Amino acid sequence: MSKNSVQEHDKQILHKMGYAQELSRRMSGFSNFAISFAIICILAGGISAFPAAFNSLGPGGAFFIWLIGGALAMSVAVGMGQIASSFPTAGGLYHWSSHLGGKAWGWATAWFNLVGLIAVVSSVDVLLYTVFFKDLLLGTVMGVDVSTFGYWHQFFFVAVVLITQAMLNHYGIELTTKLTDLSGYLILGLSVILIVSLFAFSPVPFSEMDITRLWTFKNFTGDAGGAVVPFRTENVAFAFLLGLSYVCYTITGFDASAHTAEETQDAQVNVPKGMWTAVFWSWVFGLVAVASYILTMPSIDEAGAAGWGSFFYMWGASRMPYGLSLFLAIGLVVVNYLCALAGLTSTSRMMYAFARDGGLPASKTLAHVSTTYRTPTYSIWVSATLALLSMVYAPAYLVLAVACAVFLYISMVMPIAAGLLAEGTSKWAEKGPFNLGVFSKINAVIAIIFGITLAISGFFPPNEKVFYFTIGMIVVLPIIWFVFGENKRFEGVPEGEKIKANQAKIAEIESRYKD
Repeated sequence: MSKNSVQEHDKQILHKMGYAQELSRRMSGFSNFAISFAIICILAGGISAFPAAFNSLGPGGAFFIWLIGGALAMSVAVGMGQIASSFPTAGGLYHWSSHLGGKAWGWATAWFNLVGLIAVVSSVDVLLYTVFFKDLLLGTVMGVDVSTFGYWHQFFFVAVVLITQAMLNHYGIELTTKLTDLSGYLILGLSVILIVSLFAFSPVPFSEMDITRLWTFKNFTGDAGGAVVPFRTENVAFAFLLGLSYVCYTITGFDASAHTAEETQDAQVNVPKGMWTAVFWSWVFGLVAVASYILTMPSIDEAGAAGWGSFFYMWGASRMPYGLSLFLAIGLVVVNYLCALAGLTSTSRMMYAFARDGGLPASKTLAHVSTTYRTPTYSIWVSATLALLSMVYAPAYLVLAVACAVFLYISMVMPIAAGLLAEGTSKWAEKGPFNLGVFSKINAVIAIIFGITLAISGFFPPNEKVFYFTIGMIVVLPIIWFVFGENKRFEGVPEGEKIKANQAKIAEIESRYKD
């Protein structure tokens, strides 16, 4: 099909679900892949959260945790992809849960997803400052004394970064798309350069590297691992579960492909493909990167004793030239900035879609789309503001990172669970081009179990605050729904007669926008 016919087909699919084409379909299939790949970013969580796995079960633990955890994430990605192929809408997870499981299930999904997405943006921007800009670029590579840097340095850095990311999303969405496209190439390129450099300049000669490290497990829980896991456990399975937070935080955020579905060309094909390919290539390149970190360490025990600094121990031991080290450090700063930029795009689209259906306070305002820029302007700035406020409430990167991972995985398995029950009924009688066929229900069960497992991995110390917050959400949301009358006020996504009523207004709405 020609580009025009593809876009017309996309528009007709959207109309059938009761929505007008307000956002501009400027994203190619690669762009849809790139936004999820940029948010996953194996050079963000894949580095900062590495000690969570390594300092649980040592080198073999880190390697197998990534190998198995990546497979778990893949089952979630293809499960979501099949639903996205049938219902390619902005705010995808919320819409799917509402349609397949009822408006209460969709409303709850929206809140878990929105909290998780806000935590994505704030955690990556805090990570950008603390790990990559301050500790790696300034401290490790450039030798700047950062010991006097305090809370306000972080606050103003993150505030400025969020303002620039919001401005790009508001005024320069075409540039934002090009930057997230570029991020896909940068992540792949920098990953290859980093891996090759670590082997080429390792203090351990290549011929003497011990490949058995990849399947050698060491219990680094408690003081032996610098108290990354703050207590000692002799239970290997439990230590493995704790280390899964490494994968849980890194390979997440791929729902961005779904949230930008209304801006993606040939969405029924490209959205599911964007999700599962982003997870697959992150899984593969991340596994090679983990192996390179492990094999080039001069001493496994010294790395374990370094605690949260185990990655920096490996980096500091490398004999790479200063210019190469500086180049890589700057590159890591850039890709982490673009990771949060893509996260803000995803968050604002989720907020816009939920507000469009009346799910948020000031919904009319948050659902506004600029006729000039074709972007949900108020949702962009509110998302950025909430990301900053979440950093004020929880300035520690670890709390924000684990919260983001836990809430996103909960919200990702909720529509899969609804789909498991609705598949084959009138709610989901027709599949899209991406169809798991006979494996659909089997994968749904596996994805639900694995998604919950990945979420639970973030509940244990030192992340017990995330557990308490999750329980708080589970308790508070039903109270708001039933006691405060949200069940009567909120209508959910368009269904039946509401779709017909909305369709009568579509032409008038779309006439406001110029392609």
